[in-house]
Amino acid sequence: MKVPFFRPSITEDEIDEVVATLRSGWLTTGPRTKDFEAAFARYVGAKHAIALNSCTAALHLALDAVGVGRGDAVLVPTMTFAATAEVVRYFDATPVMVDCDARTLCIDVEAARATVLALRTGRPVAGLRPPYGPLRAIIPMHYGGQMVDVAGVRALAAEFGLAVIDDAAHTLPAFYREHARATWRAAGTCADITCFSFYANKCITTGEGGMVVTDDDERAARMRLMSLHGLSKDAWKRFTAEGSWYYEIAAPGFKYNLTDIASAIGLHQLRRADELWRARRMLVAQYREALAGLPGLELPEELPDRQHSWHLFAVRLDLDVWRSGRNAFIDGLKQRGIGASVHWMPLHLHPYYRETYGLGPGLFPVAEAAWPRLVSLPLFPGMLTEDVRAVADAIRGMEVALGSRNH
Repeated sequence: MKVPFFRPSITEDEIDEVVATLRSGWLTTGPRTKDFEAAFARYVGAKHAIALNSCTAALHLALDAVGVGRGDAVLVPTMTFAATAEVVRYFDATPVMVDCDARTLCIDVEAARATVLALRTGRPVAGLRPPYGPLRAIIPMHYGGQMVDVAGVRALAAEFGLAVIDDAAHTLPAFYREHARATWRAAGTCADITCFSFYANKCITTGEGGMVVTDDDERAARMRLMSLHGLSKDAWKRFTAEGSWYYEIAAPGFKYNLTDIASAIGLHQLRRADELWRARRMLVAQYREALAGLPGLELPEELPDRQHSWHLFAVRLDLDVWRSGRNAFIDGLKQRGIGASVHWMPLHLHPYYRETYGLGPGLFPVAEAAWPRLVSLPLFPGMLTEDVRAVADAIRGMEVALGSRNH
């Protein structure tokens, strides 16, 4: 690939810290993970941070902490990754899907409110029929790194007594404010519980990994307990000089802890988070300049009261121009040495949700109109100006070829 879809930004500091961890003799959850948790909590402005092996684990523990159980219902966007809804199914609970906002592709708050009212009054909801279980929570997903309508979500949650669990897999850092004179609020401070991802292509990475943050002492204690088999003491506490071998199983927990090897990477990635963010923003500005005037491309926008993390640069194709379709567009980029991806096919179109809940085309028109047009272009710290130009030149070359065929 001339320009891959993604390449992680790893420095000698991360490498040296991993080597030091290997030499320390403590590889699993230990001092570096504790330091990573403390640093992350300070960075986002949360009281508690618990390091985990994935954002999926974080979402699972968050739902457990707010009391979701069998038969309950949870609002989720259809325009999201698999994990947002699958964790609801872990409880034998029901993910109730909601369409997205056309500009941001985040959950549409008014559509969510209409869905809640339908549930409350026993009317049919897409794919579901009454009677319904109790509605416990809403999981907004900040698509691409731009935060949802936080005020709208909070108002909806307050009106109907819902817990808010943010899926912030794309957002570090990202900020929201209600209006131009309001204070900026960071992702991690806008929900009851917020879940972050450190997968290889995320804003910061530990290879695999995640973090869950909250200001609620009781929920934090529950999530920490459940993150490691429900044991009353974790390994680090048990095997330090001050610790004791003795532990008790307080609950049937999970094996979700993050290792010190991963945290060694995360500590230095977190120190570079603002630098990596600035690099992404600069690349986005270069993309806007390089792609200006190209017909058939709708570029992602940053709303006035948002500060986008730019995890993704997801363009939308005008299929009246690119009549051969999205797949041919991506293949054309690939032939020219450019990586690309798609985020995502809406959940209600996937076989599991079609077969389990009777979902399918026609139910969520905004998401269905957007997804055949979506293409995520390469965006990662370490990209050069010439890489951005190479992507733009590849698209222009395809556009010229397309124009000659049309002619």
